[in-house]
Amino acid sequence: MKKILITGGLGYIGRVLINLLNPNDKIIIMDNLSYNQNPKEIFKNLKNINFIEGDVRDQNLIKKVTKDIDFIIPLAGLVGAPLCKKKPLDAKEINQDSIKMLCKIISKDAKIIIPTTNSGYGIGSKNSFCTEQSPINPISIYGITKMNAEKYVLDKGNSISLRLATVFGLSPRMRLDLLVNNFCYLALTKGKIEIFEGHFRRNFVHINDVARVFLFCMENFSKLKNNVYNFGLEEANLTKLELANKIKKYLPSFQILENEFEKDPDQRDYIVSNKKIMATGFKFRTSLDQGIKELIEEIPKLTQKNFSNI
Repeated sequence: MKKILITGGLGYIGRVLINLLNPNDKIIIMDNLSYNQNPKEIFKNLKNINFIEGDVRDQNLIKKVTKDIDFIIPLAGLVGAPLCKKKPLDAKEINQDSIKMLCKIISKDAKIIIPTTNSGYGIGSKNSFCTEQSPINPISIYGITKMNAEKYVLDKGNSISLRLATVFGLSPRMRLDLLVNNFCYLALTKGKIEIFEGHFRRNFVHINDVARVFLFCMENFSKLKNNVYNFGLEEANLTKLELANKIKKYLPSFQILENEFEKDPDQRDYIVSNKKIMATGFKFRTSLDQGIKELIEEIPKLTQKNFSNI
């Protein structure tokens, strides 16, 4: 039996992850309920989970919940460039400073598996894949704070950092501001999209595979520890225009308009190699096409009211 702490466990990724956890493990989920989640409803059939409402900046609370902990998965954070630009102080305190505090508080035996971001690569070379050895060059507050957090965790040791690609797919705490989810949503509801700087490239990964890799890291921790892994679909390095056209295959009436005169506020542009995580034996299960078809089928059924993290 493992004792596992997941902060931000009722967010987009956490809501998928908690349903995959071993019911024999002791799970502590901590969340500040900033999106008005209902923990009683969420956990009514998950008896092995202890929910604590709280903020990761609360030092006394962190000391309490990390006592005798085996694994920590710090999902709590302000995610994405727009939100961090809107709330820069909160971004620094939550994404970065809280991780520094956590690393000072926990025992040397506590193991951390932290999700960071391949946004840290910023603007990559035109025809070169970003590997884990590539220079870090974050161009947003989000990227900067997450890369600083990664450094704290790696310096502490007994840790793994997963540099996540842009996540897509369905979650009970749905987000429609993420690129694939957003393009599918616009295709379904507006029937058209205006793309700025459509040549900018991104890497993508399905949320179910993201949840699965945390379990994989716990099961194989001794083999993987003290390493950084890019985590995305190797075949899903696409420009924004290529992504839109992929969605158009399933929704032929989708109109794609290119704006050649204005800049995208998000200037990231890179392709990413995920060969290192693949060499560990991890197998991705959900392709970009599968995820797009799933989104097209399920988005019209959504009843949730707040679909953004902004």
